[in-house]
Amino acid sequence: MFRRNVLVVMLLSLLALASCDKEEAPEPSSYKRTVLVYIVADNNLLSGFAEKDLAEMKEGMAQVSDGTLHLLVYIDTGSSPRLVELKKQNGQVVEDVVRTYDDRNSVGVDETREVFADVFSNPDFLAEGYGLIYWSHGDGWIPYGQASTRWVGQDNGDGDHRMNISELASVLEGVPHLDFLMFDACFMSSVEVAYELRSFTDYYIGSPTENPGPGAPYERLVPLMAVDQAEVEMSKAYFAAYEEIYDGTSPTNTNWTGGVSICVMRTDALEALATLTAQLLPAEVVDIAALKKAVFDYDHDGWGRDYVGYFDLKQLMEQVLDDASYATWTQAFDAAIAYWSTTPKNYSQFVGMFSMEGANGITHYIPGSSTQRDAAYHSMKWYQDAGLEKLGW
Repeated sequence: MFRRNVLVVMLLSLLALASCDKEEAPEPSSYKRTVLVYIVADNNLLSGFAEKDLAEMKEGMAQVSDGTLHLLVYIDTGSSPRLVELKKQNGQVVEDVVRTYDDRNSVGVDETREVFADVFSNPDFLAEGYGLIYWSHGDGWIPYGQASTRWVGQDNGDGDHRMNISELASVLEGVPHLDFLMFDACFMSSVEVAYELRSFTDYYIGSPTENPGPGAPYERLVPLMAVDQAEVEMSKAYFAAYEEIYDGTSPTNTNWTGGVSICVMRTDALEALATLTAQLLPAEVVDIAALKKAVFDYDHDGWGRDYVGYFDLKQLMEQVLDDASYATWTQAFDAAIAYWSTTPKNYSQFVGMFSMEGANGITHYIPGSSTQRDAAYHSMKWYQDAGLEKLGW
């Protein structure tokens, strides 16, 4: 009897230990999504824009159901860069400081990689899915030094630093696959950039023109960040906020009446689009000067700055393909777009209001702005996979 009691006690002890171990094991995260908004504002955007958008995010976070969204914000406005989580406590949204940083170059590869790791490699922020919003100046694919503006992100804290797309790609290699990647920055709805970053995200969001000065209306976007099809719902909300006050006149940063345009690409459709483009393009040298005159240009030559040209991808293909090929190509193009909308006009700080008639939401480079840029273009994966050498480019 004694030995039997001992065995019972031992069994009960083992069950208790197993129960304790089970209780202490970390539960899978129930959060739907973790989103990082990476605000690089150590430049001429620091005057009110960054802090205003942070306030909008807090307003939006107040509408988010508990336990669904981890919203992290890295913000560098020239001093005391910090990473915060916006979360609700006692009915109020607060900034829970995750980490502070010494003054830094926030577009540096190592610095950016460090912040991304502090979010996406942190077990406290595990979620079913992930999103990234890159907030700064931006201008597409051309490497910095070959144009005054083409890059993404600018940090003027100690010199003038920019992040090239190839550098951003290297940082994203260490990040979990993203549900969406959004640029709250100008001229980023570029097929070349989206194609370069396609393997890191399911959806790519950007504008083919200059963003409104106030940027995204985060009080509307944040409540949608953890919903199904967040990329489309957020973009619709972005567009609606500016469409409601649009009147086609030159805006101010406190009353943006000048409209907006925004596009969402399905990245899993971009490789098929590139392959089909390479198959359908004619093997003939095109007249570049005539092509530039015939295709809608979101960049507009003659604006008194370092002009490069961002041309409408769909119109470009309409010019270089025969009718049957263009009809086939258009089906693949449409499959790559999850959402696209624009007001009748958009605003540019260089030219004022301009018509968006004929715009289709995705930009494409046409060579000829400089030999350096043309050479750099040959390194782009889109150039290579879409067979653009067939046109003599």
